[in-house]
Amino acid sequence: MNKEEKRLDRLSKLLHALPSENMPMTLSELDGYVTGVLACPELIPPSDWLPGVWGETGEADFADPKVAEVTISAIMTHYNSVEASIARSLWIEPVYEVDSNSDETLWEPWVDGFTRAMRLRPNTWKQLLNRADKETHSTIIFLMALQDIYTGKSKFTNEEIDEIDIEAPGLIPNCVATILRQSRPELAGTAAANLPGMPHKAAARPGRNDPCSCGSGRKYKQCCGRH
Repeated sequence: MNKEEKRLDRLSKLLHALPSENMPMTLSELDGYVTGVLACPELIPPSDWLPGVWGETGEADFADPKVAEVTISAIMTHYNSVEASIARSLWIEPVYEVDSNSDETLWEPWVDGFTRAMRLRPNTWKQLLNRADKETHSTIIFLMALQDIYTGKSKFTNEEIDEIDIEAPGLIPNCVATILRQSRPELAGTAAANLPGMPHKAAARPGRNDPCSCGSGRKYKQCCGRH
């Protein structure tokens, strides 16, 4: 385990130690949340977004001041890490959860965190949506559609959802980069040279439960479909 993995593991444990009855954020939710906070065209101070990390009540209920200091410091370190990545290249590496039984990448908690951040400044995001170019407009709508899938409100067919489920983990960083170019234009000029190439629309892939074409014998979603 490298230094970054140790940092994330420690942060995950600190979040897990928060009172479970308040339903605090998981690491993946927090990662999506701070990304959404940083992608917002309007600066959101920690005093506005930190309560959302603690859960439904907005109260952390720390055991003592030392635990509060350590936990908040770890969260702010992660916020700064994501901010530095965005400032460097507009590119993020999402922290996804992985199903321990199926080894499947779970993008849903990350998207839930991102859309929670959007709800902190709904009018600001609405204004961005109204003035956005076609690509950015479609990207924001896509992220909202992912949230609808997560909450069971989607009107997509099961087959369409299966395909989106496979593609989503790889598409999300590109979606964030697209949004940042319009929501944080002050960063776009300095970061553009470092921005990875945008992926083209993928060719048709096997269904998530089909055997992987690489010949491993595993299901596609558990093999090449994870990457």
